[in-house]
Amino acid sequence: MADDKQGRDKQADDEERRQRERELEEARNRADEAEPIRDDPGEQLDDLDEALETHDYPTTTEELIEDYGDYEIETQGGSTSLEEVLAPTDNQTFASADDARSRIQGLIHR
Repeated sequence: MADDKQGRDKQADDEERRQRERELEEARNRADEAEPIRDDPGEQLDDLDEALETHDYPTTTEELIEDYGDYEIETQGGSTSLEEVLAPTDNQTFASADDARSRIQGLIHR
C-alpha cells in the first residue's frame, strides 16, 4: 500500500474496525462470567453492616445469629441468611464490627 494520505486513512480505518471487533469478541466472552462480588462491605452486607456497627462488642457467633440471623446477605449464588452463613462455624468471639464483618465475608467468599 502506498504511503500517502489515502493509504494512511485506510490503515487507520482498518485498525478502528479491528479494535471494534476485538471489543465485541471480548464482550461476548465475558457475557457468561459470574458477576464479581463487590469490594465495599457496606454494599455487600447492606442493613447488616449498620447493625454490626451498633452492636455491643465483644460478641459471639451465637449472639449474632440470635440478633441478626434473619438478615439476608448477598452472595454470588443469590442471597442467604446470616444464620446460614455462620452455621458451619464454631462459636467465636468477635472484638469489633470489623472483626465480625471480616469473618462473615470470609465465609461468603469460600
